[in-house]
Amino acid sequence: MATTDTPAMQPSEEVLISIVLPVYQVQEYLPECLDSVLGASQSFQGVEVVAVDDCSPDASGALLDEYAARDQRLRVVHLPQNVGLGRARGEGLARARGDYVWFVDSDDRLADGALAAVAERLKRTEPDVLLVDHALLDPEGGLERNVRAHLFRDAPETFTLAERPGTMDLVMTAWSRVLRRDFLLGLDVEFGHGYYEDISVTYPTLLAARRLSMLDRVCYHYRRGRQGAITNTSSPKHFDLFGQYERIFDFVDREAETAEPFRRAVFDRTVRHATTVLATPGLVPETMRREFFRQTSEHFRRFRPRDYSHPSGLRGLQYRLVERGAYSAYAALEPVNRLRLTLRTTLGRARRTARRAPRLGATALRRAYYRACLQLPVDDRLAVYAAYWNRGYACNPAAVYEKARELAPGIRGVWVVAKDRTGSIPPGVEYVVDGSARCLRTMARAKYLVNNVNFPYDLPKRRGAVLVQTQHGTPLKKMGTDLRDHPAAARGMNFDRLVEQCGRWDFLVSPNPHTTEVFTRVYPGGYEVLETGYPRVDRLVNASLDEVNRVRDALGIAPGQTAVLYAPTHRDHQDQAAPLLDVRRFADQLGDDHVLLVRAHYFDAPGTVPSRGVVDVSSHPSIEDLCIAADVLITDYSSVMFDYAALDRPIVIYAPDWETYRRARGVYFDLLAEAPGAVATTQEQLAKVFLGGEYAGPHMAERRSGFRARFCPYDDGHAAERVVRRVFLGEPANENGPAQAGS
Repeated sequence: MATTDTPAMQPSEEVLISIVLPVYQVQEYLPECLDSVLGASQSFQGVEVVAVDDCSPDASGALLDEYAARDQRLRVVHLPQNVGLGRARGEGLARARGDYVWFVDSDDRLADGALAAVAERLKRTEPDVLLVDHALLDPEGGLERNVRAHLFRDAPETFTLAERPGTMDLVMTAWSRVLRRDFLLGLDVEFGHGYYEDISVTYPTLLAARRLSMLDRVCYHYRRGRQGAITNTSSPKHFDLFGQYERIFDFVDREAETAEPFRRAVFDRTVRHATTVLATPGLVPETMRREFFRQTSEHFRRFRPRDYSHPSGLRGLQYRLVERGAYSAYAALEPVNRLRLTLRTTLGRARRTARRAPRLGATALRRAYYRACLQLPVDDRLAVYAAYWNRGYACNPAAVYEKARELAPGIRGVWVVAKDRTGSIPPGVEYVVDGSARCLRTMARAKYLVNNVNFPYDLPKRRGAVLVQTQHGTPLKKMGTDLRDHPAAARGMNFDRLVEQCGRWDFLVSPNPHTTEVFTRVYPGGYEVLETGYPRVDRLVNASLDEVNRVRDALGIAPGQTAVLYAPTHRDHQDQAAPLLDVRRFADQLGDDHVLLVRAHYFDAPGTVPSRGVVDVSSHPSIEDLCIAADVLITDYSSVMFDYAALDRPIVIYAPDWETYRRARGVYFDLLAEAPGAVATTQEQLAKVFLGGEYAGPHMAERRSGFRARFCPYDDGHAAERVVRRVFLGEPANENGPAQAGS
């Protein structure tokens, strides 16, 4: 196979360690990996990096060349075709010149000072294999040390496997050991093809080593939970496991003098590995699980040592069922085994975290309990609802919930609500308190999840669940990934996490074509867009005159009074909201035949003191009620204008800080030029608009008509029904599509 190599350059000192770095589709992580090896965090210089670009389709190859141009210790091999991780490692090994070789994964990183610590131990002990400890790197950047770190403690500087057989319990990954190159080449072993390719090298090197050493230091950070990692991927390639272990047993047969004493330990690891893969949800495709079990059973009978005896307990029962090929009985035990594995792993991790940091420990225990509950059966008739970060019963989720009770009564709906907001839940609506054990259990078991914001990142959606993202407003201001260019508004937003969250969505509800165009770009994902209109707007469109009068009466609006709703939005670029309208003065300017309803954004503390003609409605549970009651809306950049437009009532834009806002937050269109009604930029202009009646004139009705045509085309009062029929009843989206404006 013809390859393209960067020219070898003479390193500044003798090469002790060759790092072989296979690279494929990791451009997001590659710079961090290379910096961790070649950067200032490593003082040891006697190292070379042989990076193998396995015909990566992204920019990884170009990144390697850029780094190689700056650092002579990096050599790049460009393969003309993709050969897979195992063969890529072999290509790198063939070009390595160091006394020792370390196979590093290009989405991981070395710990600070790791090379110096490793080099010092190699020079002093000259082992065949040096085992190094690692920590798990989670998506949030947190580190958690290897659960078997205790095996590194009190280990002699050198030993044999016979002296410390417990070493077999360590992870059998290529990156967890540094190998003497001549020793490795002399074993006549190679990395396998496909999944689990490294065990056909890591087992033999451990079994054949005459001198082992263990470094009780975290030298390697393994990235856990990366999208595309084999531990997260459903694939037939998990069957590759059996072929890899066949190669290991071939080695044991060939090198019986040194390896035979460990045949039983290798066999036990084989069965444990296969049953763990089978027990891990989502790895072996559902239609292939029986065949995977059959091959596990065949493998068990073929390689079982003569003196083998089954372990005790649940594992022993599993192994007996595997040996007999009793799939039905084994499958009946699987839920118990999955729960046991999850509890053992996650609760153990949580307890270790709690010992290190009690506050973090509570969070870890919460996650552990949730992950354990994910092993419980899914409840196909359970839907979980939440809105505005669990602030209460509101918005699109509330409208969907109410319509689901009518059209899909067999679906039980449960709301997640913050402890101090339970009073917002209407009588007869079931709820759970955010963070409680019941909440975590309910969320883990639910088939359906409906929210107008993202559910907590650390509580991932179970496989097979359906997540409906309703959002909560038509975008005037920049949203999602577009905020990368507006740091003042983004406020440290984790965009990688945001994109990962979007990947969990199954449906995205859109109120209009403008929103669809923006949201599908700034919230990338494989979800289905439901262009249904916003369910919460149904309430406005369907409100009867009797309902309008009832709401106005409840708010204390006198018959004949003009109700003006003032609802400004939040300023992300300001630490404290500064009042832009003197509401008491404005109420005086309007006169006694008007009442001013002031609605602060939920991110801002209400700052209005009720006075003559002024009512603070910031704590009112329903913005829809306020819209129904109001004769006219004053807002600035709030998405309430798009909902209110469905009522075809006057809207006034009061935008005294438009230029500042559009620069700091960014906007998708010029609101002042395309406003749904009159525009004022000072309080004097605003008063004039009202006192002269301009806001309700025919020219403003014409503006409003154009605005409605663009942003309210689906507002026919049946949006919630369309969502329920598509999501809960499984009807095709186009069967009950919305009527377009003007049709």
